[in-house]
Amino acid sequence: MAASYFERIDRQRFKPTPHASGAWALDEMHFSPLAGLVVHAIDRYRAGRPAAGLLLSRISFDILGRPALDECEIEVESVRPGRTIELLEAVVRIADRPVVRARAWLLTEVDTGAVAGGAEARLTPPDGLAGRSLGALWPGGHCASVDFRPVGPSRPGRAAAWISTALDLVAGEPCSPLASYVALIDTANGIAVRRPPTEWMFPNVDLTIHLHRQPVGRWVGLDTTVVFGPTGLGLTSSVLHDIDGPVGQAQQSLTVRPLPGP
Repeated sequence: MAASYFERIDRQRFKPTPHASGAWALDEMHFSPLAGLVVHAIDRYRAGRPAAGLLLSRISFDILGRPALDECEIEVESVRPGRTIELLEAVVRIADRPVVRARAWLLTEVDTGAVAGGAEARLTPPDGLAGRSLGALWPGGHCASVDFRPVGPSRPGRAAAWISTALDLVAGEPCSPLASYVALIDTANGIAVRRPPTEWMFPNVDLTIHLHRQPVGRWVGLDTTVVFGPTGLGLTSSVLHDIDGPVGQAQQSLTVRPLPGP
């Protein structure tokens, strides 16, 4: 099997490998590696433009339809150009149908080390923590591909863990630490389940990531809380960490519903 989540077809098109499959259906892409691929496409778009010194502050993904495990195309454009603030938009299409629309705010880089502060406490580092298999709870290639290390015991709706992968995002291509990092964040919705996914569905319809620092290293730390409301709405909230400490937060809106009976 390929040692990557995607293979490039041409400048805008990519083919997912079996590692990108699951978790709600094996013929769908797990959104986590697809989100990383969008950031990779944004990085490539920015590399061909003169603007420099801008850092990604927020990226929001709206999942417009079922992301089939099939060839996808990503188009990126600037909808609010600027030298110190810019807004980019990326659209993912599968079979000529838009399935994801993402918007990314880029803000100018400034030395604010003298006033930096206010972040949460650091997670226990991943070195020395025992690994567990996400594949025991979730089907699909993506969950089977990750190194999952819980930070202490979890309970329904509450967990902290480190996640990494040895796979490349795109075969034969270097990608930024940010793209590799984002490619694991959507896994948060599966690490602190409130109810068994064999009885209830709670897929996310979006993912919004806010950063106060650019992540580094191969590990993604997730300090995650899942809330189910009384009317079919849910929310997965995560404080995001790298090995140096907190880097931001992520939110996922959930549609909560019982699995249909036989």
